Amino acid sequence: MTVRLILADDQPLVREGLRKIFEADPELSVVADVGDGRAAVEAARRLRPDVVVMDIRMPHLDGIEATRQVVAGGGGLPRVLVLTTFDLDEYVFGALRAGASGFLLKDAAPEALISAVHTIASGDALLAPAVTRLVVEKFAGTREPNRHAAARLAELSEREREVLLLMVAGRSNREIAAGLFISEATVKTHVMAVLRKVGLRDRIQAVIFGYESGLVTPGG
Repeated sequence: MTVRLILADDQPLVREGLRKIFEADPELSVVADVGDGRAAVEAARRLRPDVVVMDIRMPHLDGIEATRQVVAGGGGLPRVLVLTTFDLDEYVFGALRAGASGFLLKDAAPEALISAVHTIASGDALLAPAVTRLVVEKFAGTREPNRHAAARLAELSEREREVLLLMVAGRSNREIAAGLFISEATVKTHVMAVLRKVGLRDRIQAVIFGYESGLVTPGG
């Protein structure tokens, strides 16, 4: 199945270079490239791609706010890969909190860019939860729990909370199964229930939610 992409970057040469990289893979197709965040949102709503490759700093609407608007429609698609020259933690956290499914620097090798798009298009998150946890603990963990997030947390059963705790700790499904003495199939069921009940897109969002809801505290 062909993965349909939109490229959003304010530099035409960067967009052209990315187009050449991605279209070298016969399973990837760039359906549009745009130069600002507002155009990215409009194109995503009109074309419904699988993945939007989003720059952070763009005119009219920055990549973080554009990401928030792109994913606001729900339904799982499109998913957003944030691609930028900036590797500061606050940009990573801002992008992930807005709903991005991954974060990669522009100096990544072409093979890494292609692999990242396939990873995100398949429904997985690009960053390992354990890595994301370090960013979230630094930024989300320094604030008081969000009341709305805490209310959504109350919707989970005791077992689902246990699973969420282990997700926040960066445990894989296999590790969660071993720790709780249940099957991996049962873990997958619980993970899907957690994501559905609290309205999350993926495991990265679950890590952020764990801190914002007060379920986990820095160092806890």
